[in-house]
Amino acid sequence: MKIQESAENYLETILVLSLDKPYVRSIDIANELGFSKPSVSVAMKNLRNSGHIRVDENGHITLAPTGKKIAEMIYERHRILSQWLESLGVSRETASEDACRIEHVISEESFAAIKDHLKQTSV
Repeated sequence: MKIQESAENYLETILVLSLDKPYVRSIDIANELGFSKPSVSVAMKNLRNSGHIRVDENGHITLAPTGKKIAEMIYERHRILSQWLESLGVSRETASEDACRIEHVISEESFAAIKDHLKQTSV
């Protein structure tokens, strides 16, 4: 299922925040992305309605299985594309920014080829 790039970014952000925090709240996402809390609240409502996240009575946000699958795919792309760009001499900051754009549009075939190439060259 294809979802919008913004939804992918929110799911990836929830995943990354959950790696460092015991729980994730809308305010954490707003702070991380530099968005207003009302904008994040609308996005969380849409992600909850589409079944990608769960929000408990305390406002703690967790990824549902479908949301986790998407978030992990996008995060893997981000990490590998950033690594690849840095290995080409791109600065860490620029590599991360560019990877954030590329991760949403690159085909599975192209990504798999980059991933395989990196595995072969790092042996």
